[in-house]
Amino acid sequence: MRHAALLAFVALLAACGADPVRFAAPPAASGERVAIGFSSVEVREVSMPAYAQGEEIWRESPEGALISDPAVLWADLPPRAVTLELARQLSALTGARIAAEPWPFRDYPGAVLEVRVDEFVPGADGRFRLSGQYYVAAEEGGRDRTGTFATAAPLSPEAGPREIAAARAVAVRDLARLIAENGL
Repeated sequence: MRHAALLAFVALLAACGADPVRFAAPPAASGERVAIGFSSVEVREVSMPAYAQGEEIWRESPEGALISDPAVLWADLPPRAVTLELARQLSALTGARIAAEPWPFRDYPGAVLEVRVDEFVPGADGRFRLSGQYYVAAEEGGRDRTGTFATAAPLSPEAGPREIAAARAVAVRDLARLIAENGL
């Protein structure tokens, strides 16, 4: 009996010290091409709300509170990961030369895209919600543009971190399409 209790205690201690599990957003298919008015675009690092700047995957409870589990983390910090996802999706959608900052090419980009996110959460309503505002600063006499966005990807209430990551990828893909069609 004492041996079983000791084994259970050791197992509990090992579980407490276990490394967290990390989840990356899988690539979402881009879909049909979109023509834009720029041959090159720099994507600035996406600005995120405080809760979405760290590694923890937050979700909305039925009461509306944002909760997380410190043992379940994003594979990369959301501002960096979403910036890279957005640049990759925009490049695939448009065929233009699009890169995340810092701009890696010798010539300057035709436009600079800045995205400010105010909501980035798997909601209790069964949707991964991504909303905020984007700004396009055109270089050399072009027309600056801005717009708001609210994208959502379906998500079952019982969804785990893998499904949350996949829904995030779809929401970012939809954001890229919205920006390409309306801002670029």
